[in-house]
Amino acid sequence: MHVRGRIHVRQLPSLTKPGVYADGGGLYLRVRPSLTRSWIFICMIKGRRREMGLGSILDVSLAQARDKASVARAAFLEGRDPIAERAASTQPEAAPVTFGEFADALIDTIEGGFRNEKHRKQWRSTLKTHAASLIDKAITDIDTDDVVDVLRPIWLDLPETASRVRGRIERVLDAAKAKGHRQGENPARWRGHLDLLLPRRSKVVKSHHAALPFTGIVDFMNDLRKRPALAARALEFTILTAARSGETLGATWAEIDLEAALWTVPAERMKAGAEHQVPLSGEAVAILRVLRPKKPKPGELVFQRPIGGKLSNMSMAMLLRRMDRTSITVHGFRSTFRDWAGETTQFAREDVEMALAHVIESKSERAYRRGRALDKRRELMTAWANFCFQTGAQQASG
Repeated sequence: MHVRGRIHVRQLPSLTKPGVYADGGGLYLRVRPSLTRSWIFICMIKGRRREMGLGSILDVSLAQARDKASVARAAFLEGRDPIAERAASTQPEAAPVTFGEFADALIDTIEGGFRNEKHRKQWRSTLKTHAASLIDKAITDIDTDDVVDVLRPIWLDLPETASRVRGRIERVLDAAKAKGHRQGENPARWRGHLDLLLPRRSKVVKSHHAALPFTGIVDFMNDLRKRPALAARALEFTILTAARSGETLGATWAEIDLEAALWTVPAERMKAGAEHQVPLSGEAVAILRVLRPKKPKPGELVFQRPIGGKLSNMSMAMLLRRMDRTSITVHGFRSTFRDWAGETTQFAREDVEMALAHVIESKSERAYRRGRALDKRRELMTAWANFCFQTGAQQASG
């Protein structure tokens, strides 16, 4: 039921019969069968009848309802949709997207193109470890100072890691701009920006896999052995086997034969893609016997954290920092081993290269690999352990 004509304020108490009462200009009083009464604005937008609630008669007076209707009518005459505008204005403001949220979403999208699982995990771990201060920050608010604060602590000590972190931050922020979450220049860009704020690589002491001189290994190992952390045992084992850190951290008990003192690393975990056998010295076996559970589970890691999962790739590097050995790297101990073998022993170069799991290029060397038993390399690794702990002759002949 529609009642036409302007409503007088004195009429309001008597307008209780269900229906719609017109006040003019698109303003109506609606009375429902439940006798609740409310103001509405009705208009035609793009050929459709639209209704806009203006509030209960208990909360909104006739004069206020007319004012609200007048504002809505003006918007309508200007070609705007007052109903949509009000809906948009009353929507709660969306929480800003954080760097961590966007980075996780980006990695989920692009990780299919990564080389392997290690690369996927490194992307996440480097950002969470070294860019932790950015994780909860709105991605639109990240500026140059934020990026420099992340990079400065590791720029000199961990140059390769710092470069990866910078590159990954830059990629995340570039993607955020492409998605409309940012505007302007990327604060993580290098050329013409961060290269002016951080030391140039030519001015940084080059430490590509910086190695400890073999003459200092005895003092280092004595210090290392005093440290109870699992990372210390992992580093000790890595040094004694001349292994790469990833090979150690991914080692499982299924790869270890304690009786034969042999560690067999499967091809899929080796950089060269070929199975690698590592003869274990008595010192390396002793580390394993202490760590080995009574009944290892299938696939259980040798260097498994008490809460489960393997140690992070940064665990041994951080241990070196705690030992105040920031000038050397974990990978550098392979060079220490090679320098020791080349300068103080008469072991054949082929034996040393095989111990390092390096690809042997020449046909003669490949034939040597096929024909050479483990015995010479076992002698080599035993001599290395003896040298590290000075428990036997410091030099050996091959």
